[in-house]
Amino acid sequence: RQSVCFHIVSDSMAERKKVLVIGGGFSGLLCARDLHKHFNVTVVDAKEFFEYTPGILRAYVKPGHFDALTFTVQSVLERKLHVKFLWGEVKTLDGENMTAQVKPMFATGGSLETLSFDYCLICSGCNFNPMAPKGESLWFPTVHEVGREVSEWPHLDERFIEGRRRHIIEEHYKLKGLNDQAATILVAGAGFIGVEWATELAHFFPRLKLHIIDFLPNCLGPLPKRAADYCSKAMDRMGIKQKYGVKYNPKEPQYWAALGMDKEPDL
Repeated sequence: RQSVCFHIVSDSMAERKKVLVIGGGFSGLLCARDLHKHFNVTVVDAKEFFEYTPGILRAYVKPGHFDALTFTVQSVLERKLHVKFLWGEVKTLDGENMTAQVKPMFATGGSLETLSFDYCLICSGCNFNPMAPKGESLWFPTVHEVGREVSEWPHLDERFIEGRRRHIIEEHYKLKGLNDQAATILVAGAGFIGVEWATELAHFFPRLKLHIIDFLPNCLGPLPKRAADYCSKAMDRMGIKQKYGVKYNPKEPQYWAALGMDKEPDL
């Protein structure tokens, strides 16, 4: 009976269509979870871990919080969902021939592995920092080769969870040093991230002199005005100086004075 059952399971697995999921973030893991009972699913990601991005700001001011935001994905995918995980970077995607060229993390001599698929889901997210050539920012780990080649922190390999942790700790101690100096910090952009970042800094590093600006007439533009006013009053209580209706234009004469600063901010 066991032999018959094994052959039935094996045949049904072999008949399943193959799904390639590029990216092991929110959407990639969700797709793997929902599809694994009906398809042979393979997830490819250039890093070994999942990171809960909405909570990452807290990790920079309180590094111990990083453990609550991350986990390595291989054991979750392979042991709990029975989904194959390949730690590597997709270098080319051929939709016509339905294949992907992947560079595994520990490939020797730059060798590539070819994966075939019936369906491919691109769940790799994006980097959106306009100030960096490849969109690099503190809010996302730098994991792809093209980004690592021009990274501002080339000594750190954030494809590893410990590399990401080291980066967060390094940035934390930079902030601690600025706090010790009672430095002036300007946060350009008073949207969701900007407001959260300014308030996190004010709470954990109370000696910082914090300013926040935005081109819109108030903070948190997409929210109702009552919500924006509530957040603005909260920042007032925390000593965060706010200026709205102004662009970030440091080359403009008397720009810092117009923002109520004596000099250019330290950061």
